[in-house]
Amino acid sequence: MYSNILIPVSFEAGRDAHQAIEMANIMCEQDGKITILHVLEHLPQYASDLLPEDHVEVAKQTIIEKLERLVADASNIDIEVVEGHSARTILDYTQSHKNDCIVITSHRPGMQDLFIGSTAARVVRHAQCSVHVIR
Repeated sequence: MYSNILIPVSFEAGRDAHQAIEMANIMCEQDGKITILHVLEHLPQYASDLLPEDHVEVAKQTIIEKLERLVADASNIDIEVVEGHSARTILDYTQSHKNDCIVITSHRPGMQDLFIGSTAARVVRHAQCSVHVIR
């Protein structure tokens, strides 16, 4: 079905990356590629000034270790950790890496999502490829 699938992963409560990985494996062509992407949001300057200089590198390494445990049994899954705004970075990554499908998890929308919009909703609205949402 798809040859280059992106799975954006968040560590928020209620997000089940296992389901997204299972679905991506089902939809991926035999020689296809799956990439798990975690976007590390930028901290405000006043907050990052209070943290050690290497806090971003430490956070990235910790996230990579968690993601490696998540996909320990898979051979066709790459891991990427990048910095930026979640929705915009996912969309930019998808275009620059020519992903043909995004498999993203979503929580049940609440009132705040009606006014702000969740990352999954923004990705669905603006992606140039297929998007499968897992709830």
